[in-house]
Amino acid sequence: MAITDMIPSWLSWDVAVVSFAIFVFILTFVLAKLTDRLLKAYFVLASKKMNIDETTYGLVRRIIVAMVYFSGFIVIVFSIPSLRDLSIALFAGAGFAGIVIGMAAQNTLSNIIAGVALATFRPFRVGDLLTIHGEYGRVTDITLGYTKIRTWDNRRLNIPNHIISDEAIINWSIDDPTVNWTIVIGISYDSDIDLARRLMIAEARKHPEVMDYEELSRYHPDKKPGDEVSVLVTELADFSVNMKLYIWVRDRSVAFDTGCELKEAIKKSFDANGVEIPFPYRTIVYKKDLEAVEHDSLSGSEL
Repeated sequence: MAITDMIPSWLSWDVAVVSFAIFVFILTFVLAKLTDRLLKAYFVLASKKMNIDETTYGLVRRIIVAMVYFSGFIVIVFSIPSLRDLSIALFAGAGFAGIVIGMAAQNTLSNIIAGVALATFRPFRVGDLLTIHGEYGRVTDITLGYTKIRTWDNRRLNIPNHIISDEAIINWSIDDPTVNWTIVIGISYDSDIDLARRLMIAEARKHPEVMDYEELSRYHPDKKPGDEVSVLVTELADFSVNMKLYIWVRDRSVAFDTGCELKEAIKKSFDANGVEIPFPYRTIVYKKDLEAVEHDSLSGSEL
């Protein structure tokens, strides 16, 4: 008697089904990885020739790969009789199952829908500089579930897409990358406002990152000479005259450092030219001294 004759028919049938399912699983995994690599290489090549946005083709690539995995899953389910019968029963009760699955995967589904919306309407793209959810950084990737951002201090943020869709986003890169940055400095009431203004403008014009009029006019032809650097008195505060320096820089990535460097340069220029940056003044009156003053005033009135 052959060994195969000793194996029950149901057992040999189960082994064949399980072997087929494992084969399909491995084949699906390999095809998905191969598809992902081929699509990535194709889109990189196509983007150089046709200027295709990385944000769009990244999402399309992930959807196609997800369809490959889903197709493999369907083949495995319908190749196993018990799972096939269960899937038919679930399809028969698709309305109730859809409600249950929808409630259980609400955040996941909302992330996927929001990811598709972000790639379709493109409020930002891969590579853009954003201020979002209280963080400033560069978009490195947009997946079906998360948007990946590398912050200015090199942290990696994975923000769910449904949160981003409800956030106000400042996009520093789209359309016009130039930034009108401001620096507020207070001077004392005894200092010369005109002298302080000249010193602040002079330091700004010397900085290599501050745009001159010729460079600014390429982006903003409506600007007039002098608009590239200006100083306005914005507040007469309790102990200082607050002045705001307006400068133009080429993009947000250099704005913060430029502002810090100009604050230092202006402080040194003020010190060299006798312009005072005052400290806050406070008058402190102790309660016992106040009571003594009130007692003296009352005594004086009685006399």
